[in-house]
Amino acid sequence: MTLSDRRLHAYRPDLADARLEGQVEAQRFVPGQPARISVAVADVLTAPRADAGVNTQFLFGDDVLVYDVADGWAWVQAERDGYVGYVREAETGARGPAPTHLVSVPRTFVYPGPDLRFPRAGVLSLGSAVAVVGAAETRGTAYALLDDGRAVIAGHLVPAEQHTPDYVAVAETLLGTPYLWGGASGFGIDCSGLVQLAMRMAGRDVLRDSDMQAAGLGEPLEPGADHAGLRRGDLVFWKGHVAIMTDSKNMIHANGHTMTVAREGLSDAIDRIGYLYGTPTGFRRP
Repeated sequence: MTLSDRRLHAYRPDLADARLEGQVEAQRFVPGQPARISVAVADVLTAPRADAGVNTQFLFGDDVLVYDVADGWAWVQAERDGYVGYVREAETGARGPAPTHLVSVPRTFVYPGPDLRFPRAGVLSLGSAVAVVGAAETRGTAYALLDDGRAVIAGHLVPAEQHTPDYVAVAETLLGTPYLWGGASGFGIDCSGLVQLAMRMAGRDVLRDSDMQAAGLGEPLEPGADHAGLRRGDLVFWKGHVAIMTDSKNMIHANGHTMTVAREGLSDAIDRIGYLYGTPTGFRRP
């Protein structure tokens, strides 16, 4: 992406990331202040107001750099994928211990202590990063104890350095998840968010939006007119959309047709999508 893409470069006429000094024009250049997302899911907006558009979402435990705080909004950039936008100031907090584990199931509950009979104290999405400081067992159920005093089912976490070998299998666990424009979590997700989140669990951080993925994720493919060269894990792009091949003929995608993460045959999708968005614009192998 070029510097003109403000989704990935923090600069405004009045303020910019100090790392961009000499490359962009701004009244002031400041270093980003380290912070961490402290809520389950933070909507990342295009402007500091509640009715602005949603570009993406950050998850609990995501590290960000804060460049500006005003009127209850923080202008931030994610360290993981570089995305820039506005979140509510209350959704960020100081960085505590480094995360040790990731949530490995689509959704999980957080409890005030190690007992599933306690009223839930929160929820977390697949891919959320937590710091585990201890373990407990209650009535045969194992719990991970978090640095904030809460507890999560231990079997719903994996060590942060443990990666699944098949990112498509991760995407398949999200079948039926509601489609959400800008969504990037197990509570609601869009097409490129599905690719990004599934690949994160496979140990690969990739750019967020479908145009970014189409421009540089993996290698381009020429599967032929009958698409016979495609295989599991390949990506199919349309204008503003991406799908993941589950085998040579079928795919999974978060889509506005079913408003869910759903399976669909590639040929069926090409026929259905064609009248609105044309034929696929490209194929890539991550």
